[in-house]
Amino acid sequence: MKKRYLLIPLALFIVLAVFLAIGLNRDPREVPSPLVGKPAPAFNLPQLQKEGSFSPKDMTGKVWLLNVWASWCVSCRVEHPVLVDLAKRKIAPIVGLDYKDQRPEALNWLARHGDPYDLSAVDADGRVGIDYGVYGVPETYVIDKAGVIRFKQIGPVTPEVLDKKILPLIAELQK
Repeated sequence: MKKRYLLIPLALFIVLAVFLAIGLNRDPREVPSPLVGKPAPAFNLPQLQKEGSFSPKDMTGKVWLLNVWASWCVSCRVEHPVLVDLAKRKIAPIVGLDYKDQRPEALNWLARHGDPYDLSAVDADGRVGIDYGVYGVPETYVIDKAGVIRFKQIGPVTPEVLDKKILPLIAELQK
């Protein structure tokens, strides 16, 4: 009888070790989003680079990327060359969501680093970011022709993420 009770701490240790091992092998950037598989939240925001507004409805019938960025975002500098290269390849339109930024700083940042966006919408107060469940900047969403979010990248889009996840998904969605 006493031997059974001696095995309980060992069994608890094994269970905790298994959960710890599973947790350590996960990518902290892969946070499940409740929006994946659901329609992209609607909005209508002013454009950064020119007069007019932008709504996700404007992209109906296209596979496109929505990239949340800001001039004050250090990680955005890391991913920006990847986005500039992607834009040159014209695989899918990239729409920027300039998040909680100042218009002059945002325009200067794009002039200095290059502008990969077909356009950028200005989310000055961050309300659209809240609707999209933005954890932090940068974040990127792949949205299909029907306006459904198919993928969310938290953090910078790296060449690896682009090649292994985003480009194959875009190719599949464009069929």
